[in-house]
Amino acid sequence: MNKLIILILFFFCSTIGAQDSLAVAKKEKIIFTEKDIVVDSAFVALKPFAKNFKKKYTDKEFIYEFKTPEKNAWDRFKEWLANFFKNIFSFTDSKSANNFVDILLRTIAILIVLAVIYMIVKAIMNKEGQWIFGRNSDRKIINYDEIEKNLHLVDFEKLIQKSLESGENRLTIRYYYLWLLKKMSEKQIIDWDVEKTNSDYLYEIKDEAQKENFAYLSYLYNNIWYGEFELDEATFAKARTAFEKSIKKINNG
Repeated sequence: MNKLIILILFFFCSTIGAQDSLAVAKKEKIIFTEKDIVVDSAFVALKPFAKNFKKKYTDKEFIYEFKTPEKNAWDRFKEWLANFFKNIFSFTDSKSANNFVDILLRTIAILIVLAVIYMIVKAIMNKEGQWIFGRNSDRKIINYDEIEKNLHLVDFEKLIQKSLESGENRLTIRYYYLWLLKKMSEKQIIDWDVEKTNSDYLYEIKDEAQKENFAYLSYLYNNIWYGEFELDEATFAKARTAFEKSIKKINNG
């Protein structure tokens, strides 16, 4: 009987001890360290990275930090200009000043381009602009526009002598014509102006004989200088004589 009671008490105490140990285990947290994890290299292998794998991740989708680009001289100039106009016109913010500078610079660029185009078109449309596309030998003698602008300062006798020596007969007639205008202006037969035409000068001449002679010389000049045909010696000699005769008559008149 006593043995039975002892067995029952032993079983009861063991059960209570086991329950207490289980409760303690539940309350405690089990922590695993790196040493507790054993990797079997026979079953697990690390996959190596491909060579130059970083190049695949250079697109903007993989860039998480954006660096502000360095300002060059042009950017610094625009920034200075924006600050300058911001102080003058009292812009509310820097963005408005920058927009104003952008519009201003674009407008200036457009005006420059238009000015260049205008000068090119004017040179082509000018009555003397034809020489630009003429013979190379004519172009290398002298700038014709400069001669017209300084008509009264030009020594046409020297120019004619040079053109005769180089065999430029068309250019020689050109000089004779300008020399004629110079003499007529000096004698107040015409009021010379670089923008005037032969018709303008013809209208200003009062003497009928001089008017008729100038009309003939203008005809010779236009056909020889602007006419795209070879000038033979006979025609050149006839035109040269006519110009020299008229210039001499005006000079002695």
